[in-house]
Amino acid sequence: MNRVLAHTGVKYPIIQAPMGWIARTQLASAVSRAGGLGIIETSSGETQNCQAEITAMSALGLPFGVNLPIRFLKDDAMLRFVCGSGVKFVTTSAGSPAKFIAPLKDVGIVVYHAVPTVDAAMKCVDAGIDGLVVEGAEGGGFKNPEEVSTLVLLQAIRARTDVPLVAAGGICDGRGMAAAFALGAEAIQMGTRFVTGTLVLNKKSTPCIRSLKSARTQAIYEAGLMAPDALSGILQLYFGGDMEAAPALAGQTAGLIDEIKSAQQIIDDTVAEFFTITARLGHLAQSRSFG
Repeated sequence: MNRVLAHTGVKYPIIQAPMGWIARTQLASAVSRAGGLGIIETSSGETQNCQAEITAMSALGLPFGVNLPIRFLKDDAMLRFVCGSGVKFVTTSAGSPAKFIAPLKDVGIVVYHAVPTVDAAMKCVDAGIDGLVVEGAEGGGFKNPEEVSTLVLLQAIRARTDVPLVAAGGICDGRGMAAAFALGAEAIQMGTRFVTGTLVLNKKSTPCIRSLKSARTQAIYEAGLMAPDALSGILQLYFGGDMEAAPALAGQTAGLIDEIKSAQQIIDDTVAEFFTITARLGHLAQSRSFG
């Protein structure tokens, strides 16, 4: 039995990444209708808007989850809201989940935490987390500046614990999904679409992020440091289309995307390719041959 499917109640073990401002009802509902798990973001800090999105998703009767980025929550308002909202699945990130696990699990919520290192993973396991989202350096957004890849991190964490693992970063199709499962994952998380190339910024300070290439991010990359207000124009970026207003968070899979597809197409194609590849691998195992 796939434990992520049991925890989420979805058809396919594919989770949509909690991208700030983007991961709201329109995207999350499309992913959930397609058989994956839509996630509502709260990293934007827009507490009332995010609460309204959670309420809107709940009204649709679809399975979904909420991400709580601990470092970016101003107070416990979002945590209290989620605990009373009927949400069944939560991912936590950006900080220690220790203080969040008990109140969430007390109301029957399954909790997975996103981790960039083995050390962080083991601390979460010791704290009683239900599962882990293993975030390699290929993924978009806030990163571990040491840049450990998803496939390496998956192996290292799986060697230390048997909790369910969700592979995140560098995956955008069935090939990546099959590779992640071969290394111990029971699900994947995908976010980056419709983009072309990325840079890792602010590696000498915090936060370290991966973003799309642009004139602005190229200048930040060459300087080595990012100004404190670099993300202040992010709403102009996402909703105004100004690619120079702020760094656009995105992952390395940008280089693998060559076609615009609907959420339904993305999930259908990923699942079909996954089973095609794993069937071939099963044939090789059964015949004990390499061709």
